[in-house]
Amino acid sequence: LHLVESGGGLVQPGESLRLSCTASGATLDYHTIGWFRQAPGKEREGISCMTSSGHYISYSDFAKGRFAISRGSAKRTFDLQINNLKPEDTAVYYCAAAVDDVQTINWCSLMSEPSYDNWGQGTQVTVSS
Repeated sequence: LHLVESGGGLVQPGESLRLSCTASGATLDYHTIGWFRQAPGKEREGISCMTSSGHYISYSDFAKGRFAISRGSAKRTFDLQINNLKPEDTAVYYCAAAVDDVQTINWCSLMSEPSYDNWGQGTQVTVSS
């Protein structure tokens, strides 16, 4: 399974972006998906995750209200919509995926990076006026 992010770029504060993650080599039918980001000089942090069924979705506190995770109908893509972008959203954004297991909701809700075994290379989002 190979993941590639797209949709990053330079935007002004208040604008919106939609990041996409496209999978090749396999579909995401049985995978929990996640989005993470790493700002300059900071550790990577979890943004959101969604289980394979879509019945469980979790957001980090900072992401509630402005970020939205979704899956594409083709089962090979998933997106992150970011609204009202702020300069502090400047970061490299990563998508990740892992096959569901009995602990999925637990590690999804904890935004546990080690639980994900497939990662994209990241896409840069810069928010600046």
